[in-house]
Amino acid sequence: MGYNVCTKGLVKVKEFADFYEKIGENIRKYRKNRDYSLEDVAKKIGITKKTLQRYETGETRIEMERLTEIAKALNIPTSLLLGGAEHFLDINVEESTIKLPVYSSIACGKPCMVSEDIVGYEVTPKSWLNGGEYFYIQAKGDSMIGARINDGDLLLVRKQPMVEDGEIAAVVINDECTMKRVFIRDGSLILQSENPKYAPIIIKKGDVRIIGKLKKVIIKL
Repeated sequence: MGYNVCTKGLVKVKEFADFYEKIGENIRKYRKNRDYSLEDVAKKIGITKKTLQRYETGETRIEMERLTEIAKALNIPTSLLLGGAEHFLDINVEESTIKLPVYSSIACGKPCMVSEDIVGYEVTPKSWLNGGEYFYIQAKGDSMIGARINDGDLLLVRKQPMVEDGEIAAVVINDECTMKRVFIRDGSLILQSENPKYAPIIIKKGDVRIIGKLKKVIIKL
């Protein structure tokens, strides 16, 4: 039996196949880096293990909305799942992302000196941002492990001078900076760790200011 094949159309079909195959490779790579099972990730986004497996093999077409959900479940930018795949369909990832500065370490234990040194830039989905100015800080220490903030993680912070009671913020104390959960009680600022071995820091006087609110934690791979 013969077929009348349109070569141009065949190339396009192959490009789509390569596109989804590459995305699948990326999903599998970052899932394994996180040490998540297929079932772990599928449960987070409300799909079956088999469906996720088909995404990873490139058998099933994946919508951008679903890709974003998977990236969120893996706690990574969507752009990482598109890495190496965008050129197959001439997709411009830069239109939906922005590079934000990464500042040197902020303490999640004992306070550290505030530094204005930029150590790099992180590609970030614009969908993560909602007005205002954002930056990243590298976490250091173990005092916030209860909030799933570990040494080396990237902390996405929105610059703002105030936060709601109980929110996690970057706080400067006499030119030193730390990341803590903030409470205000009887005129005092209480900086609470998320590790029982660290006592709360209670500030009654001195130069204290909030420099930003924690918006997202990017887990170190």
